[in-house]
Amino acid sequence: MDAAMKKNLQKIACKVRMGVIEGTYNAKSGHPGGSLSISDLVTYLYFNKMNIDPEAPETTDRDRLVLSKGHTAPALYSVLAQKGYFSADELKTLRHIGAMLQGHPCIHTPGVDMSSGSLGQGISAACGMALAGKLDQKSYKVYAILGDGEIEEGQVWEAAMFAAHYKLDNLVAIVDNNGLQIDGKITEVCSPEPITDKFAAFGWHVITMDGHDFDDIDRAFAEAEKMTGKPVAIIQKSVKGKGVSFMENQVGWHGTAPNKEQYEQAMAELSAQLKELED
Repeated sequence: MDAAMKKNLQKIACKVRMGVIEGTYNAKSGHPGGSLSISDLVTYLYFNKMNIDPEAPETTDRDRLVLSKGHTAPALYSVLAQKGYFSADELKTLRHIGAMLQGHPCIHTPGVDMSSGSLGQGISAACGMALAGKLDQKSYKVYAILGDGEIEEGQVWEAAMFAAHYKLDNLVAIVDNNGLQIDGKITEVCSPEPITDKFAAFGWHVITMDGHDFDDIDRAFAEAEKMTGKPVAIIQKSVKGKGVSFMENQVGWHGTAPNKEQYEQAMAELSAQLKELED
């Protein structure tokens, strides 16, 4: 990845993080921690990888994304606003009664390919989309983002078995491995480790990457693009709350929104990061 593209993605990711904070603060609820840990990932997908067009959001040949860890909708909404699916002003209405942007993704929202939020179910929907693409002889890719706590759900592994059996090489699942879930460390709640070995045992091609390094993200997806005959699982190492000092690697920012003082500190930190990138 050239330096100009990398810096542009870093700037967009910073703005996506600001949107996450804006949304959860105005909602007085939401899940900023896990949203911040996938902000670089969704930035890369929507601005450097996926075949999509905000002017034609329902074209049948578009790539699809299923946010299986649907509680991190603030990151998805923020990147969709940056991409032009709707105004960034909508982020301030997150979770408000009657607003377009609710607490979990809804398929009626511009740019959202699947309603999600009941953990474990999104990856099954992604498998269905991928199989449909095969049957219809379409060239689109399906990307599914899962949480590392989410993969404690048995349905995830039923879907994993299905995807390998039907050789869904148009499916890429990305596990956001930030090590934390609502009740604490994943290794202490109900450890899904070793994650890489489990997906490999289910017949997937497995790749690991640093979820906050755009060069490494680019490398991982380039490898995924070359895979044929089996689905791909990318295990991204990430930091929950990435980009906001007092949220980083803290389990408490799962279902907790920043107060006014925290909002101002978070936005000041992100604004400083953005200014540094723009200088």
